[in-house]
Parts: sequence; structure tokens; C-alpha cells
Amino acid sequence: MAFTLYSLLQAALLIVNAIAVLHEERFLRHVGWGSDQGIGGFGEEPGIKAQITNLIRSVRTVMRVPLIAVNSVTIVLLLLFG
Repeated sequence: MAFTLYSLLQAALLIVNAIAVLHEERFLRHVGWGSDQGIGGFGEEPGIKAQITNLIRSVRTVMRVPLIAVNSVTIVLLLLFG
């Protein structure tokens, strides 16, 4: 098994899929990363926890439809070329 561009893209796809399925109420709140956590005031720099939470929320919102298409193409490629 070689380290190819396809395997790198497949690993990135798996990571984005993992981020997309994180549910805020089932998982993130139990580990202390809910939406009500880390809200700062105006002009304050958000902490790393708030930035990661915003990234997770953004990936779930923006990447929903493209992930369906990319996952479908990946499945077809795996079925055709093994």
C-alpha cells in the first residue's frame, strides 16, 4: 500500500466526514464544547475552544451537500477500481 495523492485525499475526506457527524447535543456538550461555551465579549479574541467549535459548526453547515457528492464519487471509484 503506497502513500499516494488518492490516499491523502481519502484521509482528508474521512476527517471532514468525522467533523460533519459530530452532534452538538449528543457529543460536544458532554465534553464541554457546546454552543453556549466560550462566548466572549465584543473586541475580545475568541479562545481556541471557541474557534474549533465555530469550525465544526461551519463544516457541518457548509459541507453538507458537497460531502454527499464527494462521498458518492469516492464510493463509485472504489467499486470500479478496487
